[in-house]
Amino acid sequence: MRSKLHRLTITQADLNYVGSVTIDEDLLDAAGIIEGEKVQIVNVNNGERIETYTIVGERGSGVVCLNGPAARRCSPGDIVIVVAYGLLSLEEAKAFTPTVIFPHTGTNKLT
Repeated sequence: MRSKLHRLTITQADLNYVGSVTIDEDLLDAAGIIEGEKVQIVNVNNGERIETYTIVGERGSGVVCLNGPAARRCSPGDIVIVVAYGLLSLEEAKAFTPTVIFPHTGTNKLT
């Protein structure tokens, strides 16, 4: 695990979109996740796990929207964990500290 956004609230689910997860730019910046990066979404409410990529959402909006087929795996109000992974050598991994962000559940705000 390179970084994690812990216990975000799904704000939208848009089945009629190409795919991905849209996340507030403030949240992505705080976790060091970039647009287009592959992430795993773990739904605390139903146990679903999916992989997709990120799209930058409006800064400060708190948006967390599952798009396309992923929208069938989460509903607005569900609590999710967004995890980004990285490849490190054994030595790099021993010295690495992941970034873990705990936004306010319900609003997805950082403070």
